[in-house]
Amino acid sequence: MDFNGFDRPGRSAAGDTRSVKIMIAGGFGTGKTTLVRSVSDIKPLTTEATLTQASAGVDPLVGVDDKQETTVSLDFGKIGLNDELMLYLFGTPGQERFWFLWNGLFKGALGAVVLVDTRRLDSSFRAIEEMERQEVPFVIALNVFPDSREHPIAEIRDALDIPDHIPVVACDARDRASSRDVLIALIHHLKERSAAVLETR
Repeated sequence: MDFNGFDRPGRSAAGDTRSVKIMIAGGFGTGKTTLVRSVSDIKPLTTEATLTQASAGVDPLVGVDDKQETTVSLDFGKIGLNDELMLYLFGTPGQERFWFLWNGLFKGALGAVVLVDTRRLDSSFRAIEEMERQEVPFVIALNVFPDSREHPIAEIRDALDIPDHIPVVACDARDRASSRDVLIALIHHLKERSAAVLETR
């Protein structure tokens, strides 16, 4: 994969590898921790806590009744897409009571993946709004759950009010190859945006 012309936010000690901060965002229970775990080259750092009865009224489990743990701060992992590019992955907490952490987490991020559960589209509205507010380029990843119904991408794009230039891709966050493909789609999106900006100068 050629990354000539791509922004270089950081380099390794060797001076050859570009390091990029990428956010993994989305609503509560959309699969953010699962994606970071599946794709990371290292054992990821997670801050999951067990869901208790006390949190039932705070973290609604509609559509994710079998969920037993939740991220309370962030998830962290990293993956080298090749010898040229290392992605540092930061997964955001999805519950509304932890959204105040997002501002700090997004500092220095070059782009983001917004995970969407098509069974609960409204759970990711807030994440999409945050990308737009902070002007973070992003792609939409439709996480396919066992009981998810198939919907045409055009319908999903329309329901989420996603412009045509933002990629929308399907994935299985449990599968490393599928999760890696989402990250590659984001990198291509970022590269195209960078090229478009250069053309307008």
